[in-house]
Amino acid sequence: MYAGMADVAALTGDTAYIHAIDRIWDNIVSKKLYITGGIGATNNGEAFGKNYELPNMSAYCETCAAIGNVYVNYRLFLLHGESKYYDVLERTLYNGLISGVSMDGGGFFYPNPLESMGQHQRQAWFGCACCPSNICRFLPSLPGYVYAVKDKNVYVNLFLSNSSSLKVAGKKVALSQDTKYPWNGDIKITVKKSGVKNANLLVRIPGWVRNQVVPSDLYKYSDAEKPAYTVTVNGKAVEADLDANKGYLPVKNIKKGDVIRIHFDMPIRTVVANGKVADDKGKVAVERGPLVYCAEAVDNQNEPVLRAVMAKKPAFSVVDNYSIQNTETKGAPAFSVKAIKADAQILEDGANGVSVKNNVLTLIPYYAWNHRGANQMNVWFYQNLSVLDK
Repeated sequence: MYAGMADVAALTGDTAYIHAIDRIWDNIVSKKLYITGGIGATNNGEAFGKNYELPNMSAYCETCAAIGNVYVNYRLFLLHGESKYYDVLERTLYNGLISGVSMDGGGFFYPNPLESMGQHQRQAWFGCACCPSNICRFLPSLPGYVYAVKDKNVYVNLFLSNSSSLKVAGKKVALSQDTKYPWNGDIKITVKKSGVKNANLLVRIPGWVRNQVVPSDLYKYSDAEKPAYTVTVNGKAVEADLDANKGYLPVKNIKKGDVIRIHFDMPIRTVVANGKVADDKGKVAVERGPLVYCAEAVDNQNEPVLRAVMAKKPAFSVVDNYSIQNTETKGAPAFSVKAIKADAQILEDGANGVSVKNNVLTLIPYYAWNHRGANQMNVWFYQNLSVLDK
């Protein structure tokens, strides 16, 4: 419905619709958006909750709602041309949307919670099967979200390897993109053909690189990291005022043979929620690039990861090619991710009360959880226990 509102606003120029959909978006992004990009706090009416009502265990975050969130943010980008809409779209795409389908394509989540005691499992089908069919329809449409064209400007919105032919000012522009994003922040774009004089590439510099979790104060980074980025054309650095260009870095007057190299630093970051989000008080989440991470018991000696406490100043490390064997589907191949190791502690129930056990926590990308049977999963980890006194 909101995507339809944005379409009507764009097609008719109805300012009342434009103001209404802008206010709705502001409310979602500043008060009702999960860190995974999921939306919908409750299954009661498949609805948003109240402002800042973002429970983790009972989060609805329906797969269809994540797809709807992509639709809305894409329409609003087309309406306003601002990168902040793609920042939300990317967060949703890499986390709360693709978590809705298993890596082998045969299992589906209806809700996508941020905590689990093992009660959540992907299913092969549902009586009301909107999510499987919706995600099977959405994924083949992904190429249409990578670039956008207006006048002589080509917007580079998503980073994934591809070869594309675009019509710009009535003529052909062919681009090739080579990258391993989101695993690293290096992107190479080659202009294979450009019959357009004074055509420009507008490269989106993601909010997470600019130290902004989402385009609001709903979440913020809690570490001292200061990621940097560079963009070069044929080896020469390109710089611009991103705010003046709505979050994009213009690469002007592209021509055949130009090679644009983009680099984004990808440190491991800790995130805290706005203090008004009761369920996340005293807790931190872990991200790297556009990916939100979680801990599953199966990666952590079956320890109760819901009782994991993150160190005040955790030492993080990246584990390349961490293998996950999909045991949910017979014969499904293993797949690899970049995992994260983090200093933490586990609260244990001992004979004489609660004890604390030092632990190195293994985290995997949120989208990859629940491929190895029922077990605990957690996204938000306690770091400050003083909130329990309040």
